[in-house]
Amino acid sequence: MKNIELKLGDCNKILKKVKAKSIDMIFADPPYNLSGKTHLTVKSGRPVPGNKGDWDMIDDYEKFTAEWMVECIRVLKDNGTIWISGTLHSHPTVGVMLKKLGMWIVNDIVWFKPNATPLLQTTRLAPSIELIWLAAKSKKYYFDYDLAKQINGGKQMRNMWQIPAQRHKTKHPTEKPEILLERIIAIGSKKGARILDPFMGSGTTGVVAKALGRKFLGIENDKEYFTDAKKRITETKKIVKQVKKKRNV
Repeated sequence: MKNIELKLGDCNKILKKVKAKSIDMIFADPPYNLSGKTHLTVKSGRPVPGNKGDWDMIDDYEKFTAEWMVECIRVLKDNGTIWISGTLHSHPTVGVMLKKLGMWIVNDIVWFKPNATPLLQTTRLAPSIELIWLAAKSKKYYFDYDLAKQINGGKQMRNMWQIPAQRHKTKHPTEKPEILLERIIAIGSKKGARILDPFMGSGTTGVVAKALGRKFLGIENDKEYFTDAKKRITETKKIVKQVKKKRNV
């Protein structure tokens, strides 16, 4: 595929072969490290084990975060941005590491999912958000403020985004909705920019990047997810229409 690079393997090893300052924007959705033997979730109204796989159980999460983040920052252009999705299990570690590595935190974005999975426990509030760090190497970074305002119906876009969770098109348990990535890529990069996703998963970032006329480098360590993502990205042809109506942001 022209302008699309898909790599199967460990992102730390693959990124070491990528030229420094060659990436315009990064979207990273690393493992949240919330799986465990006793974790339960809800599927079709019934409690089921919440283990996503060995890839979501990491002993030294701080070391893991530092390793992939160092390489991502190395390949990011000086005016580029990195967007990192997470939950309360990973968000604090990611934020601290961004600061340790000298990144400037631009925003923390709250993604509210009105259709989030119900909670089985009756001793806490039901989780319904994910958190997204937006960071840059300096204060001179690319951000399309006017487009963000247009997407938000002519009003200044705030950092609370209400976007329904996507009911899976693939087998990946943490698939992101295309509308979320459409918004991030549209306001975070220019047409023709090179986008990196070091944890490609279901391939949503690649689907949207291709549809919006961006170049894409996707890396995935799981062979099954990689195969599904490759098929999904390959079949993407139609240009995604940018959102012009207000979407409760």
